Amino acid sequence: MTDRFRTLPTDRPADEVELEVLSLWESEKLFETISANPDGKPEFVFFEGPPTANGRPGIHHVFSRTLKDLFCRHRAMSGFHVTRKAGWDTHGLPVEIEVEKQLGISGKQQIDQIGVAEFNRLCRESVFKYRTDWETLSKRIGYWLDYEHPYVTYSHDYVESVWWALKTLFDKNRLYRGHKILPYCPRCGTALSSHEVAQGYKTVKDPSVYIALDVVGGAKRRILVWTTTPWTLVSNVALAVNPDIEYVELRDLEDDAASSLILASSRVEALLGDDYTQRWHTVSRMHGRDLVGMQYRRPLDWVEFGEGAHEIIVGESFVTADDGSGVVHMAPAFGADDYAAGQRNNLAFLQPVD
Repeated sequence: MTDRFRTLPTDRPADEVELEVLSLWESEKLFETISANPDGKPEFVFFEGPPTANGRPGIHHVFSRTLKDLFCRHRAMSGFHVTRKAGWDTHGLPVEIEVEKQLGISGKQQIDQIGVAEFNRLCRESVFKYRTDWETLSKRIGYWLDYEHPYVTYSHDYVESVWWALKTLFDKNRLYRGHKILPYCPRCGTALSSHEVAQGYKTVKDPSVYIALDVVGGAKRRILVWTTTPWTLVSNVALAVNPDIEYVELRDLEDDAASSLILASSRVEALLGDDYTQRWHTVSRMHGRDLVGMQYRRPLDWVEFGEGAHEIIVGESFVTADDGSGVVHMAPAFGADDYAAGQRNNLAFLQPVD
């Protein structure tokens, strides 16, 4: 039995073999041939998740594009005619920031001084700076895309297609007005996507605040609350505890008339000191679920509550006792976790920022 394919020498460089295969594909116009002849095959259309071509491709793009290519080739081998549509992302902060660097400016005010129209023109010129690099990379790794007919997000056809899709959804009553918590950049004067935040993400140390708030009803009790965003306390509507964490109620040995203090038992030594037993008496122990439903008095009574529950303790699994007091301040208008918890618990929504 003869081998169907010739055996490759083991000492032949892989790069040389790959270039030979690429050269063969190009001479045969293989991509053009399979793209142009549907022959009645079922259609499979692949739209490339568009890169921003004002930045160079990296090794991580080789990995992601290899995975994408697997699906297209599998479909082609399964009898489909595969349309591989290339695309270019020409919007977003990466484009604008690159142009700002070229101009030596920073921020929205300086962009306004140059003029929005002129700044947009420079952005349009910038978006294809490394287009050749991207196309060369795709060709070298055998990633087939139709670069002759790409979609470009700044083109009128593309923009109008997005508006058409939105209007179609609106006409079918599929759009509604809601809220989404997003980071905001005062320098750029715009909200940021999670991807844009990740580009400049840094781990930093920030001050946190502890507040003892009065628990409503019965004996004099306070609950120790922790927050890393004290500027949002004006919008506080709830406190969150973890239902499964153990909490402890302590009273000052030197002042029986003082209010007791509730916090996570595992955080007592870190907050009150190793010798806390010499100064504090343990009144009781409970789990977070025993605190759920209790009411308290909020720290700042500056904004009127709207519809929804408020000044109530809720149970949430994202609360931990790794830091803080095991009790966190909740402002649904200023945090993704807080907003989601607010929806689950029908909490009021206080947004005093215009």
